[in-house]
Amino acid sequence: MKENFDVVIVGGGMVGAAVACSLGGSSLKVAVIESSPPQAFSPDQPHDLRVSALSIASKNILETVGAWRGVVSRRLCPFRRMRVWETAGDTEFCSDDINYPELGYIVENRVTQLALLDRLQDFANIELICPATINKINYSAEQQSVHSEVELGNGRILTAKVLVAADGGQSRVRQTVGLGVTSWDYKQHALVIYIETDYGQQDITWQRFVPSGPQAFLPLTGHYGSIVWYNSPDEVNRLKALSNADLMRELVATFPDCLGKVNAILGTASFPLKRQHAQEYVKPGVVLVGDAAHMINPLAGQGVNIGLLDAAALGEVLVEADKQGLELGDLSVLKRYEKLRRNENLKMMTVMDLFYRVFSNQVLPVKFLRNLGLGLAERILPAKNKVMRSAMGLEGNLPKLARGLPII
Repeated sequence: MKENFDVVIVGGGMVGAAVACSLGGSSLKVAVIESSPPQAFSPDQPHDLRVSALSIASKNILETVGAWRGVVSRRLCPFRRMRVWETAGDTEFCSDDINYPELGYIVENRVTQLALLDRLQDFANIELICPATINKINYSAEQQSVHSEVELGNGRILTAKVLVAADGGQSRVRQTVGLGVTSWDYKQHALVIYIETDYGQQDITWQRFVPSGPQAFLPLTGHYGSIVWYNSPDEVNRLKALSNADLMRELVATFPDCLGKVNAILGTASFPLKRQHAQEYVKPGVVLVGDAAHMINPLAGQGVNIGLLDAAALGEVLVEADKQGLELGDLSVLKRYEKLRRNENLKMMTVMDLFYRVFSNQVLPVKFLRNLGLGLAERILPAKNKVMRSAMGLEGNLPKLARGLPII
């Protein structure tokens, strides 16, 4: 027997769960399908290697849907300052300059996901199906007839007016419905190193540019931090193969003094840098969000933030369409979401790509200009503050939830 839903979300990660929470309390019947539950959180656990720098806009989204308290009750590290520098150019951003208490928050991805999953279970109109396996996704769109259904491993068959692909960069939903992507590799990997330092909890995140690639530090709670070391795939593989003692020596020799004394390396992971963008975000009855729609260079940590903006925009569009009595899966409705998000995401991806290529370029005139640019950024306060506000998610055409406004 088939079960009918207004919205079926494939993927209960941060973005998929945020879409669901944005629809919580509405008249829409929603299902979230997630393959496996995240591990329960305990405050005495080590920090996860997968963390994100959540912007103020992301915090507003989580707060407005009622999930932020689940983050705060677990673990987060606010940061007030952000420093970017190279040989001669150096600039530091501080939230005090625009009268904000923080620039953002370093939060483990699992903590954000848990907070959202906890919250969505408060809503009577949302069903979380987890753990779950998907046997088959059926989709057809012929003239005025759209048919989407998901067949689960336990025999349940869910039909959807809107099928939401929140299932990551290799999205099964996207591939099934035939939405294409444009992608390329950067030929660099990022090595993530979880460390314990002599410094207490810090309020600064920094990034230094060297010929082999950026070096970054993200503060965590207590005496802990996350190092992100960008380099060639071969060099990252070499570093990963080292013992902790040998990797420590490489770290001390390579990273700047402002890192402070590293007492211990507690974990490592690596991932390739890739850019990927869906050529279209929607088809009749289907919509892409988060990594299913776009994968971005992680230089400025905007991947999760733009995914949460996707979630907020989609929630707003669907709730408004429902209030107006429109057919949710109609292409004209879903195109509203695509219009709100695709160009915004493309702009952010292009800026990050340009940033990466400019700072990876060792041609002397380019080096001179970027150092000059960093120096000027330090001195021209209006431009500097605009960059800071943009990174915080305070500029542009923002969804209501990102501005702290409810949509239900």
